Amino acid sequence: MRTQVAIIGAGPSGLLLGQLLHKAGIETVIIERQSADYVRSRIRAGVLEQVTTDLLDEAGVGARMHQEGLPHTGFDLLFGGERHRIDLRALTGGQQVMVYGQTEVTRDLMAARAAAGLKTVYEAKDVSIHDYDTTHPQVRYQEDGQWHTLDCDFIAGCDGFHGVCRASLPPGAVTEYEKVYPFGWLGLLADTPPVHHELIYANSERGFALCSQRSMTRSRYYLQVPLTDKVENWSDDAFWNELRLRLDPHAAETLITGPSLEKSIAPLRSFVAEPMRFGRLFLAGDAAHIVPPTGAKGLNLAATDVKYLSTALIEYFAERSSAGIDHYSQRCLARIWKGERFSWWFTSLMHRFSADGAIGQKLQNAELEYLVQSQAASTALAENYVGLPL
Repeated sequence: MRTQVAIIGAGPSGLLLGQLLHKAGIETVIIERQSADYVRSRIRAGVLEQVTTDLLDEAGVGARMHQEGLPHTGFDLLFGGERHRIDLRALTGGQQVMVYGQTEVTRDLMAARAAAGLKTVYEAKDVSIHDYDTTHPQVRYQEDGQWHTLDCDFIAGCDGFHGVCRASLPPGAVTEYEKVYPFGWLGLLADTPPVHHELIYANSERGFALCSQRSMTRSRYYLQVPLTDKVENWSDDAFWNELRLRLDPHAAETLITGPSLEKSIAPLRSFVAEPMRFGRLFLAGDAAHIVPPTGAKGLNLAATDVKYLSTALIEYFAERSSAGIDHYSQRCLARIWKGERFSWWFTSLMHRFSADGAIGQKLQNAELEYLVQSQAASTALAENYVGLPL
């Protein structure tokens, strides 16, 4: 079997890349180790930058997002028991974000790929990549107990942090930068109206909390918890009670609770792998970088990678120019490191770090007060939150 671009991973970055290349007339095959149902069921965040919504429109999959997504023109910072609104639209000359779950983005992309009759191999076993440093790369895998070899011109590694693509690189080929945070996020999804029409980021004496949403009838909440905590030790009632304690009095009083649809604990890390191109193998999304979710940059950085990579590949096949693929890594990393910086800063500002002691909390409070009192500081936050220009 042969294709022009073999895409490893059927998450949103792999699916979006496949859709953009398909619209440009470039053949792709997507290889995914999980089942389609598993991919569809993954619960992820969903605050989309304008760059990402524009890219979904370009891919022809933005209709449901515009119908069901929730445009947000601001969010609240909660500290010292009081909320302060960050007016994104006023601070950025009219920009905003779109709240639309990553699960829904994935479903839209999967539906578009199926409607176009494009090949996706789910539940592929023993996936391996070969000869990516030559002009004849290959992907090998098992499907239904049979071995297959996929010849291609390029391989796109969109297979996540634990995927096979980065793991297949020889020692010394990649420089990895990593920071692991000493806490995680306990997340709960419930079919309840959100406590507020916009997101609330809370810095409380008991730790960080985030009030988010997927729709006006489905809410997503998070609590900062120690890495030693276990999901099974958190009942729904315990979660709701702790959330109330981290909110301002009005939000705590108006919070509507209900049974959880999903509950999980996610560790937080900052991670970057450099470079992102190795011959005819390209890394994109979580395969190359991870951000703590505080700044809502994970999916958006992945979408930017896909924008750069799709443009480069389209240029190569249309004009036989390698300029785009030669500069792919450099272009991506320039934006990634800015996203990493913002996510690290926002995480450091909003969470409790026990090792920092009382002085750390005083410094956080001073920075938060400066942030909401200074238009320049608020503008810097807003500009990064809505997404820096490409």
